[in-house]
Amino acid sequence: MSATEVKSAPAEPEVKPDFSCPDLVVFEPRTYGDWRDEFHKNGCVVIKNVISPERAQYYREKQIQWLKNFELGFDENDESTWTADHLPVSFKGGMYFAYGSPHERMSWEARTEPAVIEIFERLWETKELICSFDGMNISMPRRKDVRWSPWPHCDQNPERKGMQAVQGLLNYAPNGPKDGGLMLMKGSAKLFDEFFAYKRESFDHEDAPPPEIKFMDLFLFSEKDVKWFQERGCELVKVNMEPGDFVLWDSRTMHYACLPEGDQIRHVQYICMTPRRFATPETLELKRECFENYTGTTHWPHWYVSVPGLVRYDTNDVLSNVRPAKEKPMRDGKVCPKDRSEPFEKPVVTDTVLRLAGVKAY
Repeated sequence: MSATEVKSAPAEPEVKPDFSCPDLVVFEPRTYGDWRDEFHKNGCVVIKNVISPERAQYYREKQIQWLKNFELGFDENDESTWTADHLPVSFKGGMYFAYGSPHERMSWEARTEPAVIEIFERLWETKELICSFDGMNISMPRRKDVRWSPWPHCDQNPERKGMQAVQGLLNYAPNGPKDGGLMLMKGSAKLFDEFFAYKRESFDHEDAPPPEIKFMDLFLFSEKDVKWFQERGCELVKVNMEPGDFVLWDSRTMHYACLPEGDQIRHVQYICMTPRRFATPETLELKRECFENYTGTTHWPHWYVSVPGLVRYDTNDVLSNVRPAKEKPMRDGKVCPKDRSEPFEKPVVTDTVLRLAGVKAY
C-alpha cells in the first residue's frame, strides 16, 4: 500500500496596495498679494466675511431645525435636552456624517456659495473642481455626557507628496476662545516630509477608527509628536472666527476639534474641493454612486486605490477616500432607530452641484 502525500497549498501572498504618488501640483514660490501668501507660509488661513452674517444665521437655523427633525425632544433653548438621548448620533460630541446629512440641501447650498467656490478656484488655479461629501458640526457647550480628549491628527498619508488636499470650514456662529472649534498647528505642513522621513506609528487614541474601516489618510499624533513640531517652531493655535468666516488648512497640517465650554452652540460645515483632474475614472464612478445614494465620504474629494485581485468596495476590497460611509449610527449597541438613508431636505440639483459632485463634466 502506498501512502498519499498531501501537500499544503502555498500561502497567498499579502496584497499591499501602493498609496504613494508623485506631487499632484507644484506651487513655485511667489507673492500673491492676498490670503494665499499666509496660507502657503503657515499651511492655514482664515478668510473673513466669505458669506454675510445674515446668511450664516440662515444656516444656523437650518442646522437647529435638522436636529429637531429627529423628534428626540431637542430644544436649543433648554440645556437639559443637550444630551445624546435628545440628539442624533454624532462623533466627538457634534460631528455629523450619517443620516444622509452630507447631502442635505443646506450642505449643498454651503458648498455652492459663490465665494466658497471662488476660494478653491483661486487656491488651485482652476475652475474645474470636485468636492467631498463631508459632514457638519453642531456642538453643544458644557455637555456632561461626552468624554473628550484632544486627538491631534493629519488627513494625508505619509506616502503622499506635496499638497494634495486642502480642507475648509465655513463658520456660522460666533466662535471665540471658549466656544470650541478648530485647533491648528501652524507651520506643521512644511515639516510633514521631515517628520515622516523616519518610521512613525499612528497613536492609539481612544477615538481612532477601527482598522477595518481603512482610512488610509488619517495619522494620529502622540503628545511626543506634538512636542516635536513645537520644538521646531510650530505653534498650536485655537482658530477664532465670526459668523461667515472661512478657514482653510493643508491636509498635512496637524489639527483637531475641541468642544465648546462657553454658552455658544458651535455651527460649521466642512467643505473640501480639489481639481477634477486629480480624480481617476473609478473615483468619479464612486462619487456618482455616493451622490445618487446620499452617502458621505471622507474629507478627500478625489482619492481611490484599488487592490489588485479584488473586486468591489462593498466587500472591503478598495481603499478609498471616496468610500461610501456605510457604517450605521449606533445607539446603545444597536443601529439608531432614527437612522435614515436620505436627507430630510434633498438638494436642488443644478449643473454646479452635478459638476462639484463629479457627476457632470465641465
